[in-house]
Amino acid sequence: MTYLLDTHVLLWWLFDDRHLSKLARGIISDPENRILVSSASVWEIATKYRLGKLPSASEFIKSPGEWISRARFKELPISVAHAHRAGAFPQPHRDPFDRMLAAQSLIEEIPLIGRDDELKAFGARLVW
Repeated sequence: MTYLLDTHVLLWWLFDDRHLSKLARGIISDPENRILVSSASVWEIATKYRLGKLPSASEFIKSPGEWISRARFKELPISVAHAHRAGAFPQPHRDPFDRMLAAQSLIEEIPLIGRDDELKAFGARLVW
């Protein structure tokens, strides 16, 4: 099965954070599953690192593509359809990264591994 990682889940997996749920850890580690990382997550991490809100991502920022590849994840680029859907959501949620992840999850018809219940307002199917 294919899954999309929320940004915090990507970081928790890469840095073996204890906050990652057992279910999420099991899904991500299962070689039968295809795990996708949105370009929006790399954008979010780079932005938060630049703003000083995510200093722990310094190593990731140096070569995000290599980190994603080593984890055997696949990149999910942002398409025009994704951008349109994210911008068109009527919900007042202001986080552009969450809006994009929800749009990608819906358009690609894949569950999003994450614990941010606000994403459910967009109709995204969360797994945690």
